[in-house]
Amino acid sequence: MAKQKKSPRPKAEAPKGFRDYFGAEVTERAEMLQKIAGVYHRYGFDALESSAVETVEALGKYLPDVDRPNAGIFAWQEADDEKWLALRYDLTAPLARVYAEHRNDLPTPYRRYAMGPVWRNEKPGPGRYRQFYQCDADTVGAASVAADAEICSMLSDTLEEVGIPRGDYIIRVNNRKVLNGVLEEMGVTDEVQAADVLRTIDKFDKVGEEGVRQLLGKGRLDASGAYIDGVGLDEAQAEPVIAFLTAKGATNADTLPKLMAAVGESAIGAEGVGELQEIASLLEAQGYGEDRIVIDPSVVRGLGYYTGPVFEAELTFEILDEKGRKRQFGSVAGGGRYDDLVKRFTGQAVPATGVSIGVDRLLAALREKGRIQSHATGPVVVTVMDRDRMADYQAMVAELRNAGIRAEVYLGNPKNFGNQLKYADKRQSPVAVIEGGDEKANGVVQIKDLVLGAQIAENATLEEWKERPSQFEVPRADLVAKVREILEGQKDG
Repeated sequence: MAKQKKSPRPKAEAPKGFRDYFGAEVTERAEMLQKIAGVYHRYGFDALESSAVETVEALGKYLPDVDRPNAGIFAWQEADDEKWLALRYDLTAPLARVYAEHRNDLPTPYRRYAMGPVWRNEKPGPGRYRQFYQCDADTVGAASVAADAEICSMLSDTLEEVGIPRGDYIIRVNNRKVLNGVLEEMGVTDEVQAADVLRTIDKFDKVGEEGVRQLLGKGRLDASGAYIDGVGLDEAQAEPVIAFLTAKGATNADTLPKLMAAVGESAIGAEGVGELQEIASLLEAQGYGEDRIVIDPSVVRGLGYYTGPVFEAELTFEILDEKGRKRQFGSVAGGGRYDDLVKRFTGQAVPATGVSIGVDRLLAALREKGRIQSHATGPVVVTVMDRDRMADYQAMVAELRNAGIRAEVYLGNPKNFGNQLKYADKRQSPVAVIEGGDEKANGVVQIKDLVLGAQIAENATLEEWKERPSQFEVPRADLVAKVREILEGQKDG
């Protein structure tokens, strides 16, 4: 009988485009999301946890300009009913499905926020993963631009709440209707040509005014020397686009008349400019000046998706890129009005507006600003000197936990005490508690300040080490008080 072949051992590695998150990262994200949720809750928004899995039909079209079935999502077909299901691509499409399904039971307007992972089956790259966190807030059922203004003010408050100071961010606001007016003024009615114009406008920040002129016309040579075909418009047709993109003035009062001039006689364009004027007035009345939120026609990303006002939060402080060059941190959130999304389910237009925060990017920004620590503090470790006295050690740790102090008993092999301290070091523990037989007999415990001990060992001379002991003997009854005193001292230091 042939010997049965052993199955090969699986390789211990995360799938391509995915990663694992450990203690400090998870804690930092949870704390930041809690602060964000506090702001959203203060504004009257309710939490929603929708399913991580949706029908492909409900998700709709997920990647712009991609018509391949299921492109960009992780999808599979059910065996019993042959329906295609997929992991959610974002948090907005599930909201549209939830609202359409439960609209008779939900208040109108419905204000919700949602936080959680989303999955995209796209090519991964540096800092670009197939699973990542989003944090959304949306108002469904409110046609008034007061809802859009509220999203902007809430986004401003959120950034400041998590630790981005005023002056380090700006929220820019534009309107798709203004662009529709520009297209109308240009005489562009063909959907394909309009999409080409939108894509060209989206390149404004990369190629500048002259580059957009060339791409709207015959085309241009890119940096690599390749020739990029243009949209084929003449100079007169292209002029409203240039006027639109360069309309930003020193103040909103300068910008809005220029936008009105760019849309010419277009009624939809004038409506869009009027909405921007109303948003600016509403924000000003609430005390949100142009140092925080500003009308800016250069916000063009997502204009193919949104139907009205659009907004983007940009962090303006400088960081160094991978080549050591200075650059602005860039966008951490974006959103806008999407009045057609729920219509896919109900057949009736339902106004909606919202914003999505890139959680990982905002966390990275907070680290850059030194607003969060890169390493979380580990638990106090109660060491085990006598395995037969485990009940005593568990009693100590219970006292510490009941006092609100994070603590654990060492549960490995206690034979080698040095290994226990190495464990505490790997756990980034601030304090170790030691009670051997002698300490037990004398009614005392040894408490070792591991943070101070490490500092002394690294920098101090022998004399300084003797003058600054990092280990203290205290009565057993003072265990909690002494540990708390040391932790408070570490915090202040």
